[in-house]
Amino acid sequence: MSQDIFDEREYERRLTRTKERLREERLDAIVVADPANMNYLAGYDGWSFYVHQAVVVTPDRDEPVWVGREMDANGARATTWLSEESIRSYSDDHVQSPYDLHPMDYVAGVLEELDVADGRIGLEMDASYFTAKSYTRLQENLPEAEFEDTTLLVNWVRITKSEQELEYMREAARISENAMQAGLDVIEEGVPEYEAAAAIYDQLITGTEEYGGDYPSIVPLMPSGDHTGTPHLTWTDRPFRDGDPVIIELSGCRHRYHSPLARTTFVGDPPEEIEHTAEVVVEGLEAALDVAEPGVTCEAVEKAWRETIAQYDIEKEDRIGYSMGLGYPPDWGEHTASLRPGDETVLEEDMTFHMIPGIWTDDFGVEISETFHVTGSGAETLAEFPRELFTT
Repeated sequence: MSQDIFDEREYERRLTRTKERLREERLDAIVVADPANMNYLAGYDGWSFYVHQAVVVTPDRDEPVWVGREMDANGARATTWLSEESIRSYSDDHVQSPYDLHPMDYVAGVLEELDVADGRIGLEMDASYFTAKSYTRLQENLPEAEFEDTTLLVNWVRITKSEQELEYMREAARISENAMQAGLDVIEEGVPEYEAAAAIYDQLITGTEEYGGDYPSIVPLMPSGDHTGTPHLTWTDRPFRDGDPVIIELSGCRHRYHSPLARTTFVGDPPEEIEHTAEVVVEGLEAALDVAEPGVTCEAVEKAWRETIAQYDIEKEDRIGYSMGLGYPPDWGEHTASLRPGDETVLEEDMTFHMIPGIWTDDFGVEISETFHVTGSGAETLAEFPRELFTT
């Protein structure tokens, strides 16, 4: 239950900061559809995001209002800090309805009850689970409302973490270490890729001797061979072969908080080119971590990486990191600050980032990453795992 994960005062602080943002934006309400933001504000935790659901916040109401499918209302009672009057549910005939009903018809009714039907209402227009149909149904039901795109409003509130959030991320890092080691231990010539994936998943869920793990927002990514130049591939039933580079990117998850970790291994004796690339990645990663501290911009952190690898005539156009923490599928990123040229976001104490400065070529790729916490004096990496090219 959420009350066991965070105390009510933490939710009240989160809600207070969100309400401050609503007032700054002159909003009468916000409809939150991102599952991570719903969890952040209300504590709701269920695999129900495949149907429409929301948390509604107004500047003057003490509690948010959870709105979801009737069969999920007990899940809201079990996991949120909300009182009964703040839990609203729509009937099942709204789900994939043959009667031209839609869950946002019910949400519109809740907004009317909250007396904001003719107000300025924020919507998470670019959230993964807020559909075009959701928007048009709200427009049809609330013709006098003025809708505003507030996709990242709550995400920016989330960007600095409380001590309890950081503790869960540190616990997730312990799970990440165990899962990474499990994957590395299995990978060798002749072993099917899925066996490594199974070993990783076992540790992601088993966790540690003290606590178990949750399902991560992204499955373990594990491109191998020629495909290591293409990030975001998973596993197949192909056996590992001598001469294969293998990338593992994964994250432990503890109460929905993540601590991603990526490493690269090689089946057999790695060629000098891959060894050199791994050394460059580590050198650039450490240069960027050395720069990260409060008051420094995101682009300054990336610049330290870029200038380091430039000494070896290597260029990389992609961002090298992003803010992250609390997450649900399809990803653990917060979609706010990125470590990239042009991002002038100033680092603040208790922000958290996944720094993943991979180098990908047409023939192979190398990824070595760290999740770090911005402390008062610099960057604290959450995992304790060797930064090197592994071999089998």
